[in-house]
Amino acid sequence: MSYFNRLSDNVYWVGVNDRETELFENLWPLPKGVSYNSYLIVDEKVVLVDTVKADYQEPYLEKIMKLTEGRTIDYLIINHMEPDHSGAIKELIRLFPDMEIVGNKKTTGFLKGFYDIENNIKEINDKETLSIGEKTLKFFITPMVHWPETMMTYIKEDSILFSGDVFGTFGAFNGSIFDDEIDLEFYEDEIMRYYSNIVGKYSPIAAKHISSLGELDIKMIASTHGPIWRDKPEYILDKYLKMSKYEAKKGAVVVYGTMYGNTKRLAEEAAAGLSEAGIEEVKTYDVSKTDKSFLISDIWKYKGIIMASCSYNNELFPPMLALIEALENRGIKNRLFGFIGTYSWSGGSLKRMNQFEKNCNINVIEPKIKNQYGPTENNLKKAYQLGKNTGDKI
Repeated sequence: MSYFNRLSDNVYWVGVNDRETELFENLWPLPKGVSYNSYLIVDEKVVLVDTVKADYQEPYLEKIMKLTEGRTIDYLIINHMEPDHSGAIKELIRLFPDMEIVGNKKTTGFLKGFYDIENNIKEINDKETLSIGEKTLKFFITPMVHWPETMMTYIKEDSILFSGDVFGTFGAFNGSIFDDEIDLEFYEDEIMRYYSNIVGKYSPIAAKHISSLGELDIKMIASTHGPIWRDKPEYILDKYLKMSKYEAKKGAVVVYGTMYGNTKRLAEEAAAGLSEAGIEEVKTYDVSKTDKSFLISDIWKYKGIIMASCSYNNELFPPMLALIEALENRGIKNRLFGFIGTYSWSGGSLKRMNQFEKNCNINVIEPKIKNQYGPTENNLKKAYQLGKNTGDKI
């Protein structure tokens, strides 16, 4: 096995890259692919930490068989039961029938439900330890980050944290797996997009569990997706903590939904107003042409958001409605929002935006704009002022 797959003495990365799947969870685009990370510890006991998606079992199992050299796997630790990390369990049981599966009380229900597995299960409690020879494993149960059974596993002697999906990112590996040997810019936006789309709904819980890790000496973070952080684990720790607390940087997103271009004109005036106020990072999107995962990501990143939408069948324009519902689902807060609603004969757009304001803890900047038919000169000026007011507040 190549040196770059070794995390420390007798600890190996045995994961795989996925550049074929177009939509993660059949929802979120993967233009840069994704990795499924699994780890093998070869001590007096042989321990596997998480598995991979079933489609990639063959190369995964080849790595394991090469490293184990005829030895059995004694323990399979499941930090997260989602099928992209548990998909190889049944094949592993076939190959290693005496293998014990280590998980928490919630894990057992998922094992039965997904794979009809009820035997050879070792149930552990929060902060329980397991000696495997020279190394000792300590378990931290972190429910609802982002499933009920999620947990983390820590090697005390190596100060390595196997964190499950927490501290993960989209993006397949292009050679090395370590943060100090890769181009981190490749992952920068994908970290935010992964967090905001996958973990973001559970941010208050994530913040609590991430903060509790302060008691550990963490020299390396090895999640189930993306780089292994051995050079600057504090970088991903700090980034995830800030995202989980809804912290945002100076900048703004202008997103509009339009059928014939009238709403777009108002949105572009708002963008101009933001620039006039000194906001250099302004991202303008047509909600119909940009997948909502990228919109959610930038809304998580920036402090100001201006939404401009036409009405459709007495409701909000459907792509904008889907975006607002996704933000409500994730409990977005600590943001500055501006609203522009347009209509010809059915005025449902601004009504739904007002409901969004009530549903989430957001600050709405005046003026709210309601425009019938084509944009009036007065409302174009108001849109510009809305952008400037939002920029001033940012």
